[in-house]
Amino acid sequence: MAKFVVLSRLTDEGAKTVFERPERIKEVNKELESYGVKVLEQYVVFGDYDFLNIVEVEDVNKFLKAMLDLNRRGTIRTTSYLIIPVDEAIETLKKK
Repeated sequence: MAKFVVLSRLTDEGAKTVFERPERIKEVNKELESYGVKVLEQYVVFGDYDFLNIVEVEDVNKFLKAMLDLNRRGTIRTTSYLIIPVDEAIETLKKK
């Protein structure tokens, strides 16, 4: 399984939806599960982004579809980064 940090910004329409129906955030998490994306941690952040999510994915190709599906709706824009635990990275680097 792979893990990603997903940073997201609400569009004006997305902000309106979340303000009127905050539970929509959790509904989207359930939708992501249908793509094999599990939200491990989720934070509201202040600054250039509105949310920071740490997710675990079964299949990177399905994750791609999930992110495109979210972004095509026009309520959110995402930026994703693959993350690797430091200990795992060290072990990989030690291998010849």
